[in-house]
Amino acid sequence: MTTNSQNLPLAMKQRSEIDKSLDRGFVWLTKIFALAIAATLLWIAAQVAIEAWPAIQEFGVGFLFKSSWNPVNNEYGVLPAVYGTIISSLIGLLIAIPIGVGTAILLSENFLPSQVRLVLVFLVELLAAIPSVVYGVWGIFVLIPIITNVGKWLHTYLGWIPLFSTPPTGPGMLPAAMILAIMTLPIITAISRDALISLPPSLRQAAIGLGATRWETIVQVLVPAAFSGIVSAVMLALGRAMGETMAVTMLIGNSNNISISLLAPSNTISSLLANQFSEASGLQVAALMYAALVLFVLTLVVNILAEFIVVRVQRL
Repeated sequence: MTTNSQNLPLAMKQRSEIDKSLDRGFVWLTKIFALAIAATLLWIAAQVAIEAWPAIQEFGVGFLFKSSWNPVNNEYGVLPAVYGTIISSLIGLLIAIPIGVGTAILLSENFLPSQVRLVLVFLVELLAAIPSVVYGVWGIFVLIPIITNVGKWLHTYLGWIPLFSTPPTGPGMLPAAMILAIMTLPIITAISRDALISLPPSLRQAAIGLGATRWETIVQVLVPAAFSGIVSAVMLALGRAMGETMAVTMLIGNSNNISISLLAPSNTISSLLANQFSEASGLQVAALMYAALVLFVLTLVVNILAEFIVVRVQRL
């Protein structure tokens, strides 16, 4: 009995040293994983920049402000693709944000029976599992005919507005933006719902206890409290929309022109790469890699902006 009592502190000390070693090992392992992610990001950026270097030397910053893309004469400019990438993504988000946040509120609050909520959550997650090429095919055969008929009416009666100044020709900016809205809905809905569900129940109880109605509690208390998570969802969806390739390539029309009309064909950096990379050679390959580098920087800026907004909101 005495021997066991004397050995107990030693065993506890040995166990404590083992725990400390495991903790230190885990910390170093997570640091290695984090550094590996950063190194992979830098490696990708460096490799793309190396491949794009001939075009960077040839065109410089002017590559961002030229509209011509002529492989025969080696004249390249990415301005229409940058314009189409940003505008189509923003329009898609303008459509997706109210629907996605509204759906998140519906699924996080007890507006529906639990069985119905489970089915809706499954359907929202199922949208994220559909391949982009399926969205593109659906857009060609279903979405474009609908938008074409609506676009004819808009052009006929509202053609004096620059947004509808061109007659619809089928593929264009609006169909691409609509498909991006559908594809980003699962991201916005799922992350916003998680942000709302993670709020402490005391917030709801305190607001209702002070006399707020259910909708006042949601709009004035819950949504502001979960605002950082909602912003993160929106920015993540924006990055997803800017990088989408197949569905947008099939629906946007791939016209290297800048038009303010939503019914006119347009282009994005992703669709430019998808259409031309397989047949590119020489300086055209470097120009396409330069365009890919521009898209890389744009998505990086979006993520940095999202982190900045989240930090600022959390400090308020």
